[in-house]
Amino acid sequence: MTENDRPAGHRLIEIGAGVPLRVLGHEVLPALDEAEFGIRLELKLGADGEEGDDADDPEELVEWTAFGLMFVLGLVAFEDARPRDASALDYREKDELSVSDFFEGLTFRAGALHFRADYIRGRRVKTDITVRSDGSVTVTTVGRGKAPLRWLDRLKGKKAMHIVSDEQQDPP
Repeated sequence: MTENDRPAGHRLIEIGAGVPLRVLGHEVLPALDEAEFGIRLELKLGADGEEGDDADDPEELVEWTAFGLMFVLGLVAFEDARPRDASALDYREKDELSVSDFFEGLTFRAGALHFRADYIRGRRVKTDITVRSDGSVTVTTVGRGKAPLRWLDRLKGKKAMHIVSDEQQDPP
């Protein structure tokens, strides 16, 4: 991010990282090449709770969280993305999704906000995010495996599991 983007990006992250989300379901999307399968996540804004709880009204949450949520999801998709084939020429290991990148992929159509990222500076992002006014959210990826499920875990503060070798363990 440029110095001009940074304050706006931080504000979007503050908003998006705290959005309560429920996973309603997910579907694996087959592809001609088995390694290229995608995934579609169906999410809903708002915490699990009683109906009528104004604090988690999905339609109200959309008004002030949609851009932040989309930016944060785009950010984790970008960070997790790697180059493929010729895109390796443009790939930089240390790079960030900028606010400009985000707005380049943002559209409004059919009554919903959409963010689409294909390749960004050599990273094969292949992620589409749709936020509707009723609080429903769809995240669709191609060739990313089940990475979107890990992204949601990261947003919830869960750490990824790593294999620990015998050499890394402290002696008893």
